[in-house]
Amino acid sequence: MNGVPAGEAAIAMWTGRLRPMIEARNATFFEATTAIAFADFAARGAEIAVVEVGLGGRLDSTNVVHPLASVVTKIARDHMKYLGDTVEAIAREKAGIAKPGAPFIIGETDPRLVSILQREATQSIAAAGGRAEVRIVPPEARWDGSLALAGPHQRRNAAVARATLDALPERWRPPPEAAERAFASTRVPGRLQRHGRWLFDVAHNPDGMTALVGALGAIEPPRPVHALVSILGDKEWPEMLVQLDAAIDRGVLTVAPSALGRRWDFEWLRRWLERPDRPPARAAWTLEPDFSRALETVQHGAGTIVVCGSFHTVGDVMQVLGIEPL
Repeated sequence: MNGVPAGEAAIAMWTGRLRPMIEARNATFFEATTAIAFADFAARGAEIAVVEVGLGGRLDSTNVVHPLASVVTKIARDHMKYLGDTVEAIAREKAGIAKPGAPFIIGETDPRLVSILQREATQSIAAAGGRAEVRIVPPEARWDGSLALAGPHQRRNAAVARATLDALPERWRPPPEAAERAFASTRVPGRLQRHGRWLFDVAHNPDGMTALVGALGAIEPPRPVHALVSILGDKEWPEMLVQLDAAIDRGVLTVAPSALGRRWDFEWLRRWLERPDRPPARAAWTLEPDFSRALETVQHGAGTIVVCGSFHTVGDVMQVLGIEPL
């Protein structure tokens, strides 16, 4: 809160206090941690909480809140095992966060998906006896002021964020100069975060990898560019690797220690790399299942080292290197 993460002691305390209810309801990890976060916010007197949905929207544990405003930034393929195997199905799930009495902001630019979001939100709010207030951010909108976050995609994200701030009730709406200061200073851990020749980005789905590759082209980091990559097994990693291949000179594929339970299949990965019908590689690729050796290998001769593929990958490398997330 106010830029300070909850401490370990607070998390332990809330876990102990809420554990009987968590176990009685057989709550999932995310449901439990959402409850812990809300309890901590309330106890510390938070006035405004920025709550990010974990998975989808309609059935997500965060959807118990009645927001001042809700926003869908964009629709991308992710969590398809749970949300559906098309972007249209995912859009319908995302629209489930729209609530009566709260503006619903749409940052998606695909007209077809915008229409689905608008229709589903309107119908769900009407079913609850309300009238939808849908605000669509123009597809060409970009924040043109000072911006601390790197990458062309962040200008669009900032425009959607500004539209969301403008939709807040007047009591909570920040003045323009406050928003400008915030955009000029806000940083997000693991989002094109630089530390010397290291560049950390938690891109963990095809859309995130598209943004990362676009950003690498825009910032033109010192070459050769090497990448340490570990992607969770349930992600669309073949498409992600094809995208990343166009932006780097060497890639080292490994398994982040904290992701062992959801690791990608290395034999499947090896067979895919050897397939003659896959897109030809531009970069040199190495498979190294041992995380420590992979971390050593990727550094040899690199001008820039990109660490990407999941939050696990970025967090594990930062921990080994002793780097604090911002």
